[in-house]
Amino acid sequence: MRAPVRDTNMSLIHTLDLCAVAVCAITATLEAHRRDLDLFGVAVIAVIAGIGGGTVRDILLGRLPVYWVHDPIYVVVGIAASVATFFLGRRLSIPKNFFLLPDAFGLALFTVIGTTVALNLQVHWFIAALMGVITGVFGGVIRDILCNEVPLIFRTDIYATASLVGALLLILLDTLGLERLSSILIAMLVTVSLRLAAIRWHIHLPRLRPHP
Repeated sequence: MRAPVRDTNMSLIHTLDLCAVAVCAITATLEAHRRDLDLFGVAVIAVIAGIGGGTVRDILLGRLPVYWVHDPIYVVVGIAASVATFFLGRRLSIPKNFFLLPDAFGLALFTVIGTTVALNLQVHWFIAALMGVITGVFGGVIRDILCNEVPLIFRTDIYATASLVGALLLILLDTLGLERLSSILIAMLVTVSLRLAAIRWHIHLPRLRPHP
């Protein structure tokens, strides 16, 4: 009876991973759109951002070759999402910070994916949470660096913290024996809610301010 459950979980993770790559590619395209780049430049940034977090995770976990080498559909999805967003953005007037909305969902998706991948490898729970955060935030870091911006994680309200809370919640629910799909959905909902609340009300951790 265990094999079908594992197959279902792996199919779910694969689907969520493709959605996350697409969302991250869309976010990167919206961000790069403000930099007056051509289609090729936007697509490159979008794809690298979409697979960046998972690539760092796989290297740290020793899952080599990394996941998108085994399954190039990730790159295809990233390119398709980027190209579609690129041409849509040329026709529509998109608010400056609109990319923060899909970015929140991408953060949640990648967080639960990274955490689940690590849990499936039976690593320590703390490492699993760390892999969730790395998967969640590194794509955005790469995107911002390529767009010549200070990474969002360093200049915005609660971001990595939301990812960490989501990862730890997923691990806790999994430890308590809750069905994996329910754990993933709850962790995603909490991560997105925290991130959107931080955007809406400018919630942030205490900051070290320079002395006058």
